[in-house]
Parts: sequence; C-alpha cells; structure tokens
Amino acid sequence: MPTPAEAIPTSLRTIPRDQHSISRKDISPNALRVLYRLRDAGFQAYLVGGAVRDLLVGGHPKDFDVATDATPEQVKQQFRNCRLIGRRFRLAHVVFGREIIEVATFRANSDDGSGDRELHEGGRLLRDNVFGTIEDDAVRRDFTANALYYAIEDFSVRDYVGGYDDVQARVLKLIGDPEERYREDPVRMLRAIRLAAKLDFSIDPATAAPIPVLAPLLAQAAPARLFEECLKLFLSGHAAASFEGLERHGLLPALFPESAAALAANRSGALRRMLLQGLRATDARVANDEPVSPAFLFAVLLWPAYCRALIALQSQGVHAAEAQRRAADRVTLHQASTIALPRRFSLPMQEIWLLQSRFSQRKRVPRLLSHPQFRAAYDFLVLRLSASEEHADDVAFWRDAQAEAGEPAAEDEFEIDSDGAPRKRRRRRRRSPSAG
Repeated sequence: MPTPAEAIPTSLRTIPRDQHSISRKDISPNALRVLYRLRDAGFQAYLVGGAVRDLLVGGHPKDFDVATDATPEQVKQQFRNCRLIGRRFRLAHVVFGREIIEVATFRANSDDGSGDRELHEGGRLLRDNVFGTIEDDAVRRDFTANALYYAIEDFSVRDYVGGYDDVQARVLKLIGDPEERYREDPVRMLRAIRLAAKLDFSIDPATAAPIPVLAPLLAQAAPARLFEECLKLFLSGHAAASFEGLERHGLLPALFPESAAALAANRSGALRRMLLQGLRATDARVANDEPVSPAFLFAVLLWPAYCRALIALQSQGVHAAEAQRRAADRVTLHQASTIALPRRFSLPMQEIWLLQSRFSQRKRVPRLLSHPQFRAAYDFLVLRLSASEEHADDVAFWRDAQAEAGEPAAEDEFEIDSDGAPRKRRRRRRRSPSAG
C-alpha cells in the first residue's frame, strides 16, 4: 500500500515575496483571474506545480495549474467558461480562448472508504478523487519540486516537503517511498528523466535507485499514453539529454526494446552516434521554433532496430527489396505493443527508411524528387553521414539534383510544431513530363 499521508512529515515553510524570484508579470493573466476569483469567493487557491518550479529557475511556463479547496462542482459554479473532465482524476478546466487553466481540488493520499480511491493489486493508482487539505495535497504530489504553492494573497511561496531547497539545489526528489510511488504510476520514471533533462537537474540517488529494477512496469502503461510521453520526452527541446537519461537509468530497453538491443550489439557505436545526432538536430529545430516531425523522430529512434531486422532477413536469403519491407513492418508491429505509434506517423516513417536504398540507385531522379517524403528521406540520408562517410557521394548527388531542379525544399508531411500544433504540408508543384 502507498505510504499514508500522515506518515510523510510536512512542515510549512513560507518564502516571502522579497526572498524569491516569482513576479505576477510572468504569470498568465488568466491564471491570475482564476486565483483572484476563487479567493474572493472564500476558497483557498494557489498556483502550483511545474509553473512555480519553472518560474523559480527563471523559466517560462507554458501551462499554469491551480490547486484549491473548492470541489470541481464549486469551481464550475464560479466560472461560466468551465468544464469538468476526467473520471480517474476529476478536474475543472477554465477555458479562455486557446488557453486552459487546469484547476484541481486538494487531494488526500489515503482512502476514506468512499470508493473514490482505487488501487491495482500491484500498487498502481487507478482512480484518485478523495479530497483533502493542502498538506495532504502536497505529499501526494510526485516530486518535491512540484509541491510548491504560490499564494496570491501575499505573493509568498508555501513549501511543505522541502521542495524549495531542492529547486535551489537543482535536484529532483520523489516524495515518499520511491518504489511505492513508481508502482502507483510507472510513467513517473519517464517524468523523472524528462524533468531532469528539461531543467538540467540531477536525480536524487534514492529516487534513481529503483528505476532500473522497476523499468518493466512500463509495460503496464497504455501504449497510447507512452506515445504521448515520448512526444514530451523528445519534442520539447531536450531530446538528446532525455535519451541519455533513458540509457543511464535502464529505461531504454523497456521503451524501445529492439533499438536498445541493436545499439548494444553495434560495437562501433555508429548507430548511437547517428541517433544522438538526429536528436540534437531535433533540439536545434525546437530551439529555432521550426517544425519537427514525429515520423522523422521515430525513424531515427527505431533505425537501429530496422537495421538489425534487415540484416537478419538478408542473412536468411530474403531478397533485398522484400527484406526492407518486411523489416519495416516487423519493427513497426513489435514497437506498437509498447508505444502506439499512429499510422499517420508510422507510414511516412517506413517510407523514409525504404527510400534510403533508392538514393544509391540514382534512377528516375525527377520521380524520386517529387515523392512526398523525399525531403525527409534526404535529410535522413544526410544524418547517416554521422555514422558512415560511405553516403557522401549520394548526398552530394541528390543535393545537386535538387539544385538543378530549381524547386523549393518540400516540408515534411505530418509535421507538427514543438507545441504540438499541426501544420499542413506544402505540396511541391509537379513537373511536366518533359522536364529533366
């Protein structure tokens, strides 16, 4: 059973306005509206979680969450633009155009017998709708750095579990027993890696120790949820650091089993160099506010698995073209049991792989140039130079072919911005049959 809230010591520390760096000018005006209205209605209301943490380290939060002693129904009564969501965790969303302020009621860390808190026999938390006090709410949060509360009435920061000092020390520490907290929700292991990479925090040794042992618990998480977690890990501007964190803490085999096996077998390290170069390029695009593609991302992450499957099939005497198709299908199918990669991304990912062999053939140049995935596949070919110089001639040939065609580089299909907003692909004008 999870550690009861009363077994985790709390001690209120109030950090006054003149001793911390948070300013209201850095807080969403809509979040401030929610805080003030709840306070004026007689409820406690605090800015909480990642927004407070990020503001303390000089970051710029994208989301602003509020914690309150008002129930979801009471929050809804205060805001006409509010909707209630969730069964596992009931929340109120106050909608201001494109911005949503998430308002959560203080939750307890114990079962009151109402049936509103439900645990899987393995300790995984299935439902948590037992409400409590702010002290209860603080100890049921995952990391101490996420259990800080900004009070609108005096602009102070309230700390119940030592999170303020941990933020200042740039260390990520779980609240309560780490093994129990990971069993409640195995995805917390990925959150630890992601937050450490994003914030450049170290992970507390006691928090890190159970991760390699409990990594197989990720198999309990829904594949669709793991896909979303992967987007957060790799499309938020810290992909390379996140990947290295997954390696360091033994989570890579649980998340990408076939790629992990291929990387371990690749003694030269060429596949790993290429993969990390691809992730660094992704980080650079995010930093420059350029679109990034999940199809290209997963083509990079699963390329080691594809190469290994392809070699195995070819060693069995399978014809090259057939081996390529079967390897692509096999890797995609096997990975889907862990991460639910949507077809709108898996199909272009496979095309990126399958086009690689056509670059060395240098046939039907105009036709290949007009392929919807040409640009992504060409960029992938360039990336392969970081693993082997043998592709240099092909890169030069196709670079010149694009220049001679005089066509603008086509955007990769199914691209999304770093914030997840979809972008339509610009279609290249088809050349006349006589061209070239």
